Amino acid sequence: MTLTTWYFEMRDRADLHAAKAPAEAVSVVRAEIPSVEYSAFLYTAVGADWNWTDRRVWSGDEWRAYLERPGVETWVGYVRGTPIGFAELDGSNAGEVELAYFGLLPGFIGQGFGGHLLSEGIARAWTLHERWPSLAAPARVWGHTCTDDSPVALRNYESRGFRVYRTEET
Repeated sequence: MTLTTWYFEMRDRADLHAAKAPAEAVSVVRAEIPSVEYSAFLYTAVGADWNWTDRRVWSGDEWRAYLERPGVETWVGYVRGTPIGFAELDGSNAGEVELAYFGLLPGFIGQGFGGHLLSEGIARAWTLHERWPSLAAPARVWGHTCTDDSPVALRNYESRGFRVYRTEET
């Protein structure tokens, strides 16, 4: 079986095409206290249907070391107090912010939340340096998705203004 991975980037904050707000209000809140348990829950709950496996073997110490790095942030979308999905940002490489993980919990897919939450995550990626004064402003925001991910993922990224800059097949 061939796995296709698309790498995408946005090089200017003005390129963000924000999705319209969904019918139901979404609060987007930063999980400011690094929590191994909460991050592992989000990763597992969102990624279970999409074959996310790389972090399932992480120990608590590995999770903690990652989450405590300067420039790593987890932004969680909530509807009426219930988490619906998350965007994980990694600004630890100079001049760029990686959208390391993004997705919705299965029960919230197809309700108009994905584009909005992604828009909010991208906007926060562009301002990450404001919350981490030791980091430079990003020159690009980037990420990747693959054929194991949701069939609408790439379209959502491109609709928000990302452009594919590399495709790999393995």
